[in-house]
Amino acid sequence: MKGITLIISIFLSILSFGQEKVSWDFSFDKETSSISIDANIEEGWHLYSQNLENEFGPIPTNFEYITNESYKIVGTTVEPTPIKEYDENFEGDMHFFKDKVSFVQKVENISATSINGVVTYMVCNDVMCMPPVDLEFTVSIKE
Repeated sequence: MKGITLIISIFLSILSFGQEKVSWDFSFDKETSSISIDANIEEGWHLYSQNLENEFGPIPTNFEYITNESYKIVGTTVEPTPIKEYDENFEGDMHFFKDKVSFVQKVENISATSINGVVTYMVCNDVMCMPPVDLEFTVSIKE
């Protein structure tokens, strides 16, 4: 029984460790009617683009929004041009961000007081990758 408890504790520690490598800020800009999603990435780590061209490798960043009749998601979440480098570990070109990155999602027909969603992401450094993380978020719509 102690062995199982130890294994579970180690696994949970590894998962929470990955979450500490990126801090996220979510806000709504009424003027542009868009959600701003800002990721601050710990030094030495990188966050992958939503658009990866390889079959095998890291999990791309992905945004899912819980939709309802009080708003409409317009298009896809936009990201800036990522860094593109060959990664020997994945044997291919990878698209990623270092330090910080801002994603933007347009929204229309808003009568909601908040928008909920999930961001799935994965971070790596030159030596290892952390397991993918599903982070639930809520963006307040201020009057």
